[in-house]
Amino acid sequence: MNAQTQVELPVGAVAWLPPQLSIIVPTFNERDNVALLYEKLAETFGSTPFEMIVVDDNSPDGTAAAVKALQRNHPNIRCLQRIGRRGLASACIEGISASAAPFFAVMDADHQHDEKILPAMLERAMAGDDIVVATRYAAGGSAGEGFSATRAAGSQLATRLSTLLTGANLSDPMSGFFLMRREVFDEVAPSLSDDGFKILLDILVSAMRYRKANGQALRIGEVPYEFRQRHAGDSKMSPLIVVQFLGLLLSKMTAGLLPTSFLLFALVGGTGLVVHLVTLTLANALFHPPFWISQTVAALVSMTSNFFLNNELTYADKKLRGLRLIVGLISFYAVCSFGLIANVSVANLVYGFDHQLYLAAIIGVIMSVVFNYAVTRVFTWR
Repeated sequence: MNAQTQVELPVGAVAWLPPQLSIIVPTFNERDNVALLYEKLAETFGSTPFEMIVVDDNSPDGTAAAVKALQRNHPNIRCLQRIGRRGLASACIEGISASAAPFFAVMDADHQHDEKILPAMLERAMAGDDIVVATRYAAGGSAGEGFSATRAAGSQLATRLSTLLTGANLSDPMSGFFLMRREVFDEVAPSLSDDGFKILLDILVSAMRYRKANGQALRIGEVPYEFRQRHAGDSKMSPLIVVQFLGLLLSKMTAGLLPTSFLLFALVGGTGLVVHLVTLTLANALFHPPFWISQTVAALVSMTSNFFLNNELTYADKKLRGLRLIVGLISFYAVCSFGLIANVSVANLVYGFDHQLYLAAIIGVIMSVVFNYAVTRVFTWR
């Protein structure tokens, strides 16, 4: 075929136009929401080219199949179905990375975010804002009926903590609804955590630090909206998400020295200490074995408890199953045994300096937690 050859489009076909905006929609069990969301977005944007990228964590309710059915009729819908991976932050990062539009937005599939403000958000970004946050708390915005009183209070507390960390005068830094320029994401993508559910806070802190280090300003805009009630399905909010948020704060405060999942791993380790002491007490009270036997049994029980809790909570996105679960448990035993050696060695070293028993014990425990966390990420939950 030479350069003069022209390809005729079929009758009724429309020439493809590259999207100006990619809308990233992370999903888990949102089958009954995705079709209506696309209809609302199509109505909102009219002739403005956009694409909707649904990143589904292999929902058991068939969300991915519903999106793929829509794809057959709408070429501006894509589905990224993730097998064996979970988590909102990592889903957003993968969806954003898969898009090529100069601007992208992140929003939920449950219709609590008002799609009608997206054109105004895009307009602000095209006018120069690097990140545009949809806010529930600025003038003209409202949490409406989408929040319970408890969740609203928790959100406001989280907002205050986030403001202390970012130093930016934002009314809603915890928003899950935002729009930004692609080049800003590209600047900070390598430093983003794939754990947790509050990716905007991670992006804000990372982008502000990057721009400051390069002598540039980060322009952040806000557009108010009313937070609506969920259309269908169940909320994903849980105590685990709260702990992951606190882990993200800890990670950012330490400039990434302590990863987001470290706090949850340490909390699980704290429960393991309780399990160890209870098992030790019961073994001595019921069977009166030699101390080394009861200590060994207690250690095995607490390590087993820690392994299964970490598999369900800390590493839910890398959850081990079947044969990998058994192999993982054995490797966890081995790693924690080395961690115990590190614990005792460091504790003895500290105790030798000033004979502060409890200080030495605490430092030894911290050492073993850090050691176990670092090594199990490599050998157990790869």
